[in-house]
Parts: sequence; C-alpha cells; structure tokens
Amino acid sequence: MFVTIQNALQTYSGLWKDKKGVQELSITIAERKALLSTKKIIYSAKIKVDNTAKIVNFSEMLIEAGSGSGAREDNIEEQSDLFGKKFDYKFDYKEIRSIVENTVTTAGYEFKYQILPVK
Repeated sequence: MFVTIQNALQTYSGLWKDKKGVQELSITIAERKALLSTKKIIYSAKIKVDNTAKIVNFSEMLIEAGSGSGAREDNIEEQSDLFGKKFDYKFDYKEIRSIVENTVTTAGYEFKYQILPVK
C-alpha cells in the first residue's frame, strides 16, 4: 500500500525516509535568508500502513528549520497561518492529504488523520 501512496505523490519533489515503519515525506516549501542564517519551512507528512487491519494513519505538520524553534503542536491550519506571516509561500497541504486519502480509500483501506505525529 505504501508504494501506491508514494506513486500517487510522485509529482511532489520531496525526500522520503523510513523511521521504524513510519514513512515520512519532507518537502521544503519556503526559504528565506536573514543575515548569516537561512530559515526554511518544511512540510512533513508521516504515514503508517497497517496492512493486516487495512488502516493508514496519516499526520502532517509544518516545521520551521534553522531558527531553533522546530515543530509546533498546533494543527496544520494554525501553523500555516503563523508561518504565512513570516514567509511568503503558496503550498496546498490539503491537496496532499486528499491524494493520500483518496488513494487509501480506493484501495479499500481506512484513512485515519491524526493531529499528533504518527508513531
């Protein structure tokens, strides 16, 4: 199932990592240089597939890298509003969530969205 999800998201240029059975997609969506540092906004989606129960757990967040603040616990809409005040970017995170949900449900799996990161 994971390969099917990965293929559905192939138009997004990001980095896939496997961390103990949880697949993570990271996409840099904004970057800004300030003095001697560079700050980035990274979209992170975490996906865990349970093929036995036919369930896919999905979570997403925005991370501000380079500032030392790291990830926030707010939901992604709140994060986007906050970072949109500091960075100029256009990124439709809802589209990625929709692609994953449609891919999963079409394959007969249950899609579970989590606010807290999938582990």
